[in-house]
Amino acid sequence: MTIEQPTHAEVTEATVATEAEMRPQAVPVNVYEAPEALVIVAPLPAVKAEDVTVELRPGCLRFWAHLRSSGPREYLVQEWEYGGYEREIELPEGYGGGVEASLARGQIAIRVLRGEAGELVSIHPTER
Repeated sequence: MTIEQPTHAEVTEATVATEAEMRPQAVPVNVYEAPEALVIVAPLPAVKAEDVTVELRPGCLRFWAHLRSSGPREYLVQEWEYGGYEREIELPEGYGGGVEASLARGQIAIRVLRGEAGELVSIHPTER
C-alpha cells in the first residue's frame, strides 16, 4: 500500500485554509511569583520561537503562535493542530516593567518583570 505525500504547495494551501477557519486553541498556564518577576509557563507543542509573539500591555500579557503546518490528512481522531495557540492573562499590580521569554522542548517560559507598566512591548521568545 503506497501513501501519496502531499506537495509543499498543497500543505501550504491547507495550512492557510485551516488557520482562516479555526479558533485559536486555548493554552493552559502555570503562573507564579519569583523575587523579580511574575513567571508564566505554558505548553506550546510543535511551534518554533519565530512562530510565537509575546505582547505586554499595561495590566495584560498576551501570547500566541500561528498555525505551523496543517497538511491535508484524513485523521481518525484530531484533537489539536500544530499551532494556532493564544492566551491572554490579566497581570497583578506591580508587574509590567519589561518582558522576557524563552521556548524550549515545546514549553514557553515568560517573565514579566516587576515595575511600572509602560507602552506596548512585543517580542519573540529566544529558542533554547
